[in-house]
Amino acid sequence: MVEVTVTPQSSLADQPVQIRVRGLSPSQLVTLRAWLKDEQGECFQSRAFFRADGAGEVDPGLQAALGGSYSGVWPMGLFWFLQPDTLFRRLVKRDVAGSPFHVQLEVLDGLSLGTDPWEQPLASCEAERWYVGPGVQRVPVREGRVRGALFLPP
Repeated sequence: MVEVTVTPQSSLADQPVQIRVRGLSPSQLVTLRAWLKDEQGECFQSRAFFRADGAGEVDPGLQAALGGSYSGVWPMGLFWFLQPDTLFRRLVKRDVAGSPFHVQLEVLDGLSLGTDPWEQPLASCEAERWYVGPGVQRVPVREGRVRGALFLPP
C-alpha cells in the first residue's frame, strides 16, 4: 500500500517539512504533485518525477527529481515551484492570520504531465502552511502616508 506523508503536517510557510513516499516497487517511476487553491480559487501546482529507491521509497530531501517543475535535490521544491494554471497570476496570501494554505500532495504512477480528472493518485495527503504563528498579534499601522501591519510575537 502506497503512502505519502508530510512531517510536520501543520507548519509555518517558511519552515521546512519532510515529504516521504513509502510502499512503492523498487525503481518505480512516480510523479509527486503538489497543488493548492488560493483565496480567489485559482489553482497552483508543481510536479516532480522520481525513481523509487531499492526499498520502494522516495525522499525529495535526499533524491534528485528527474524533471517536472524542477530537477535536482530540492527538499522543498514542490512548495517553491508552485505555478498558476492561469498565466500572470501570483500566489499571494491575503488573510495571513486567519487561515493557512492547504497544500495537497499526491503520488501518481509513472510520469504524469497532465491533470486528467480520471487519473487517480496512488496516495495523497494534505499539508497546512501557516503565515502567522500562534499567539502573534497583528497591529495595523497608519502613520501619515505609511500603511502596513506590525506583527508582535507573544
